[in-house]
Amino acid sequence: MNTIITTPGNISTGRSIKKQQGLTLISWIVVLVFLLFQGVIAMNVLPVYITDRSVASIMQELPQDPKLHDLSPRDLKIAVSKRLNINSVYDVNAEHITVKKARGFNLVTIEYEPRGTLIGNLDYIVSFSHEAKVASR
Repeated sequence: MNTIITTPGNISTGRSIKKQQGLTLISWIVVLVFLLFQGVIAMNVLPVYITDRSVASIMQELPQDPKLHDLSPRDLKIAVSKRLNINSVYDVNAEHITVKKARGFNLVTIEYEPRGTLIGNLDYIVSFSHEAKVASR
């Protein structure tokens, strides 16, 4: 059953409600621009989070490695830096790694802020911090 829509002062066009459903061309363009912008953000920021997962997994493995228990804080920092390089983590360097000696363990901390460009002069900064306690003798 088709219903004819009429409003006061307008001439009936004979269009049914079913024919008036859907988005206009301008609406589709706005939706596509929004989705493209979200895609650009994801393509630029997602690799940063993937890299951080590698850093987190390295930090989780540190306490279980018995080879690291006898190392000095300086050597422990070098060992962590080598593991990061092996896993192709280039956003973190030795300046971002701190090792503090405590009673019975070394506290390894990695704090870094990867930065990048989204579009033009629109940039992003993401902050990460990870800690691990490595037993010492």
